[in-house]
Order: sequence, then C-alpha cells, then structure tokens
Amino acid sequence: MKTIFVLVVVIALATSLKSTFRQTPQKLQAELQKSNYGKALLHLLELHSMAGGAVSELVDAIEELDNDLIDGLQLLEFNFQQRTNQHNALVVQLNQQMNDAQIDISRSEDVIENLLLPRREQLENRIANLEENQEINRKNYDEEVLIREQDHEAFEAQIAELTDATAAVDDALALLQTLSNPSLAQVKKFQNSLKKIEQSIKPRSKMAPFLKALLTLASNQNFSDQGIISQIVDALNEFRNAIVDSINDQTLAEANAVEEYEERLAQLDHEHIEFQRQINAVNVDLTATNNKIDDVTEFLNQRVADLKQYSAELQLENDNYADETQIYNDTKNEFIREQQITEQALALVQSVDFSHIQV
Repeated sequence: MKTIFVLVVVIALATSLKSTFRQTPQKLQAELQKSNYGKALLHLLELHSMAGGAVSELVDAIEELDNDLIDGLQLLEFNFQQRTNQHNALVVQLNQQMNDAQIDISRSEDVIENLLLPRREQLENRIANLEENQEINRKNYDEEVLIREQDHEAFEAQIAELTDATAAVDDALALLQTLSNPSLAQVKKFQNSLKKIEQSIKPRSKMAPFLKALLTLASNQNFSDQGIISQIVDALNEFRNAIVDSINDQTLAEANAVEEYEERLAQLDHEHIEFQRQINAVNVDLTATNNKIDDVTEFLNQRVADLKQYSAELQLENDNYADETQIYNDTKNEFIREQQITEQALALVQSVDFSHIQV
C-alpha cells in the first residue's frame, strides 16, 4: 500500500503539480481536481486519512524514494563516467592506430616511389644496355668471321697466283738452259713463258717491278749471246726468290692473322659470357626488387584498408557515444525532475492535514 501510494504521488506530481509546496491546501486541492491523476491522489489521501494511517509512514516512504532517486542518479553518473572513460580510451586508441596507419602509408609510398621504382628502372636500363652490348658483341663476332673468310680467300688467291708465277719462272729457266743459237720458235716459246708470268702477276703486286725489268731485258735480245742469257737467268732466279719470299711472308702473315683472329673470337666470346653473367646477376636483383615492390604494395593496400576501418570504427564510436550521451542527459533530467517532485511531495505531506481533504 505504501509503495503504490508513493508511485501514485510521484505520477500525480509529475503531471499535475506545477506549483510549489507553498500553495495553500485549498489551492493544491483545486489543482489536483483538474486531472485524473490529481483526483486519484486526493482519493488515496482521503482513504489514508479515513484509515487513520500515520503520516510518518508516508514521509518515510517518500524519503526512501528520494534516496533511491539519488542513488539511481549517482549510479547513472558513475556508469556514464565509466562509459566516457571507455569512449575516450577507444578514441585515443583509434586515433593512434589511424596515425600509425597513415605513417605506414606515407613511408610505403615513399619507399615505392623514391626507392623501389627508380631502382627497378635502373636495373631494367642496365639489362637493356647489357643486351645491347651483347648484340654489338655478336655483330662484331660475325664481322670478324666474315673479314677472316675474305682475307683467307684473298690469301689463297694470292698464294695461287704466286705459285703459278713460280711454275712459270721454272718453265722459263728450264727453257733458257736449252737455248744455244735458239730458233725463232724457241724464242717465241720463251717470250710466251714471260707473258704467262706477266699474266699471273697482278699490276699492283710487289712482283710487278721485277717482271717489268725482266721483260725489258728479254725484249728484242739476241739469245745467242750467252751474256744476255746469263743476265736473264739471274733476273729470273732473283724474281723466283722474290716470289718464294713473298709466299713465305704471306703465309706467316696469314698464320699471325689466324692467331689474332682466334684470340679476337675468344675475347668476344669471353665478353659475351661476361655480359650474360651480369645480365643474370641483374635479373636476380630485378626479381628481388619486383618482389619487394609487391610486398610493400600489399602492405600499403592493407594499411589503407586498416585506415578506412579505423576511421569507420571511430565514426561509429562517436555516433554511439553521442546517442548514449543523449540518453544519459534525458535520463539524468528525468531523475532530477522526479527527485524535485519527490522533494515537493515530501514537503507537501509534511505540511498538509490529510484529515481535512475531501474528494
């Protein structure tokens, strides 16, 4: 009965009483008559008075309710302070996580843009230069082979020419040994041998001056003169020796050229192998750099996602805390209002003679 009565008093006072306890009982009764809650309150007061209930019990009940409201408000304040502390700690944590994520993002972008990408470009350019050097190396190799083939063909042609010239000189010397009062036919045959020698020697050959001197000596000579024949034989022998020396010189030069050629090819092959070794080494570095770019990019994307998540969590936390703050303020105001009404009710009960209240 006491609890029901107290609740009715609180409800009635919350909806009907807007004046202070300083109002006279007559005015208060008139105000209560204006609402159903007030009428119910007056009716309960009348019943309490008719039943002879002690006012002190009603006062104790209202004071207990007032104390409950005070405890409830303190608990509300304590819980909200706890929630505020939790909110502040979470905001600090999320802001720190966002700051860390932003630092990681900035560092990762800096590493990619200013370190890894330039490094990859440098390595790719290095490989391109090495491959270009390899291509030039192979072109030089092919040119060396072609030049050597051409030089060797020229050498063989020159040796063949000189060999033919040697044979022609030998024929001429053999013919001269048979000449003593030569016939016209023999002279003609000898002159044909000289022409054969002439045809076997190119104009720019170093044998050409010897041949020219020999032809001058042999032209229109009387081969019956043994002195003339002796001079021609000496000239032919000198010419033959010159041809043999030329063959020897060119053979030695060819051997030296072949040796230099083989050394040059070996050098080009060594350079080609070295270029390939460097390309392989740079490719290893390039692969590692690309893998590093992938790793840092993956980390960057993760930190960007983390930053978005932290930002969303912070926004959600702020929204929830704002809603909870509104609920807290509304609840606190309700507690304060109910506490004020309870205090007014207490003052009213302590000042009113319930036996005089009539519905």
